[in-house]
Amino acid sequence: MDLLETAEDVSDIAFGFMGSKALFTAIHFDLFTHLDEQPLTIEGAAKAMGLHPDRATTLLTALTTLGLVGVDEEGLYRNSPAARSFLVKGAKYDFSDYLSQQVDRQMYGLLDQVDLAMADKLPEDAISSYAKWMSDPKAAKLYSDSQHAGSLGPARTLARGVDLSGARTLLDVGGGTGAFAITLCQAYPQLAATVIDFPNVARLGEEHVAEAQLCDRIRFVGGDLIKTDWPRNQDVILMSYIFSSVPGETLTGLVRRARESLAPGGRLLVHDFMVTPEREGPKLAALWQFQHTAFNPHAKSVDTEWAEQQLAQAGFSEIECRPMIPGMTFLVTGVA
Repeated sequence: MDLLETAEDVSDIAFGFMGSKALFTAIHFDLFTHLDEQPLTIEGAAKAMGLHPDRATTLLTALTTLGLVGVDEEGLYRNSPAARSFLVKGAKYDFSDYLSQQVDRQMYGLLDQVDLAMADKLPEDAISSYAKWMSDPKAAKLYSDSQHAGSLGPARTLARGVDLSGARTLLDVGGGTGAFAITLCQAYPQLAATVIDFPNVARLGEEHVAEAQLCDRIRFVGGDLIKTDWPRNQDVILMSYIFSSVPGETLTGLVRRARESLAPGGRLLVHDFMVTPEREGPKLAALWQFQHTAFNPHAKSVDTEWAEQQLAQAGFSEIECRPMIPGMTFLVTGVA
């Protein structure tokens, strides 16, 4: 890949946080939803957001330079295609709550401690694991509600991309509030699922399952996935965003546990932020791995080749790897 040469190239990275905050601010004031209803002038956008026109001008100018909105010769602002698809409340693929609630309100602030985490010098009271983070009911709810919204899109992609018509039981390890389990059970009526996650998260997940009217097919086990017993003879085990969320030294053991918990011919599905073996991308996957270090200081930067090797060493066959979320995540699968 091309190496950077200019000061502007460096500044583009250094000032990147300003762009992300402009995005989060626009979501906070529902700008993209207002623009979806009709194109607006600066004055109209200011009124819709409840802001002074000068503040609205500053925000819209920033968003225009980022390509999130456009403006025509008459001074009317419109959403970009990406904003229209992903940032408008109620849109099919909207994940604005995930960005504003989890990424902005939680993960963004945790990056302040990344230097200490990298040096393994986090103080005792710092958030240093998902277990510690999710032990706070309020934090667990904010994280889980936004993660549920953010996981529905990838869950639909998985349901379309993997044939589970022959499976009867699914174990979703660290499955959060059940976005993947709910989506897969809706796509495959014969499927029943068990979701393991922290107690505060599991309680919230039960509400989502009840809303989906799937209480008879999806059950939760509240506990730490590393310490909690897993049900045996499963047809499918899913680990989504687990490789990047636990200490790296636990991964080999988790893959072996999955092999032992699967029925003969069962499948393991590993979905996560992974980079290529050359470690030159995808950029977003590498950045996600980096930010995870802020509160999971012993996380491993996993590449696809290493993940495949872990499955092979645990005795899996028919190992395959393919992109799932373009430019961000991969899906590695194997048969027990």
